[in-house]
Amino acid sequence: MAATRSLVAVHATDPASATLGLLARITAGSVAAIEEALYRERSLVRMLGMRRTVFVVPAELAPVVHAACTRAIAAQERRKLIQAIEAGGVATDGAAWLARVEDDTLAALDRRGEALGQELSRDVPALRTTITYGDGTKSWGGPVALTTRILSVMAAEGRMVRGRPRGSWISSQHRWVAGPHWRHGAAEPPLALARVELARRWLAGYGPATVADLKWWTGWTLGDTRKALAGVGPVEVELENGATGLVLPGDEEPVSPAREGWVALLPALDSTVMGWADRTWFLGLQQAQHFDRSGNVGPTVWCDGRVVGAWAQRKDGSIAVRLLGDVGRDGRVAIDAAADRLRRIIGDIRVTPRFRTPLERELAG
Repeated sequence: MAATRSLVAVHATDPASATLGLLARITAGSVAAIEEALYRERSLVRMLGMRRTVFVVPAELAPVVHAACTRAIAAQERRKLIQAIEAGGVATDGAAWLARVEDDTLAALDRRGEALGQELSRDVPALRTTITYGDGTKSWGGPVALTTRILSVMAAEGRMVRGRPRGSWISSQHRWVAGPHWRHGAAEPPLALARVELARRWLAGYGPATVADLKWWTGWTLGDTRKALAGVGPVEVELENGATGLVLPGDEEPVSPAREGWVALLPALDSTVMGWADRTWFLGLQQAQHFDRSGNVGPTVWCDGRVVGAWAQRKDGSIAVRLLGDVGRDGRVAIDAAADRLRRIIGDIRVTPRFRTPLERELAG
């Protein structure tokens, strides 16, 4: 899907965000078409990627993302899981215990074809093993079943992939399907080449941008980021704030401003807003109002290439919009039309962002 490729990868930690983000960019799209691409054609894949975040990526890019980012994350998550198993008294040899559970899980998944986590945990009772976090004084502490952590590590390693969700497209309970993230046996490139290719694609979609932007977006170290960029061979350009930005060779000409009258209502955690570490050039002084304390962005209203407000869905299904800047009469009319289109797309579904900002809560009522 061209919209996905233009963004490199679409944020999907919040299931609704991936769908709404794509529909905001394709005029003739539908929820059904996106589900077709994700779950039948598998031209799009939902997988763990940059910064240990779930993304929807084009299938041909999945091996690149896996090699460049996910493989290292999977190794780290496996080490942490084994340590938790041993520290929790589940087994003295956490690696051996985990390997047995994973083998049994893959066998159960092979018998079923696809399965929810709770179905797999019925077939493999060891998945329901609990460990206790915290000392009992924290709200996040207490006993937690290992099912999700084990399945997530297996998926990050490419041994299984997220399939169709249980319920509607906003559900976070996904069925699991055995097999790698990508189709047709595509080869996974070496680490260095994968990082160069991912950096090149990101720069094509998000340049001009800085080294710090790419470091943040990928989750790489500064050294690894610089090595990847050296393989790309970008050209330095001066940004409006005087900083040094990078573009692909041939992209040195100044970027034309967004066409007048362009508007969009983008969802929480949208890929555009989360595409750079420094967002002042399109958010201005509004940044604090659009993010929660952990740095998660809420739903935003865009006009002519900048964020001008926020939106939220109310309990009755209507879309509430608050503008934080002047967009003129034509801009307001276009934003109202976009809000009406969004209301019709969402229909009877009620979308609540996984990470809510104070402004979004206020608008939702």
